[in-house]
Amino acid sequence: MASKLEQLQDMLAPVVEALGFQFWGLEFISQGRHSLLRVFIDSEKGIYIDDCEAVSRQLSAVLDVDDPISTEYTLEVSSPGMDRPLFTLAQYAAFAGEQVKIRLRTPFDGKRNITGILQGVEEEDVVVRVSDEEYLLPIDQIDKANIVPNFD
Repeated sequence: MASKLEQLQDMLAPVVEALGFQFWGLEFISQGRHSLLRVFIDSEKGIYIDDCEAVSRQLSAVLDVDDPISTEYTLEVSSPGMDRPLFTLAQYAAFAGEQVKIRLRTPFDGKRNITGILQGVEEEDVVVRVSDEEYLLPIDQIDKANIVPNFD
């Protein structure tokens, strides 16, 4: 994880948790002079628009004081949704058995995009089964991972 992401996570996670929500993760997408900071929150009771608004107000206040992002940006607070992104080894372990779509930072076995069944984790690796093959993907090589929703 990049130091900017770690800094933002360390700053924002306690604020989210103090409001009674689970800090799921964050994305910082740099788009030239204007960027997007997306913070994902979760709760056993689900996430409603009022929850996102309350968390957004608190996070905005913290970000205004500490000002860790030097460029213009938009803050977005969201539920992880059905196609929830996965950020931590604990999240990968919790969703074992689900289908996942993973984009790697660099090609692994000639592939940058892998879709398969999440088997779990082994030490610092995410285990994914594609057809009859298992891939051990180092978590630090995963650029983005999402659950593939099942509508059955």
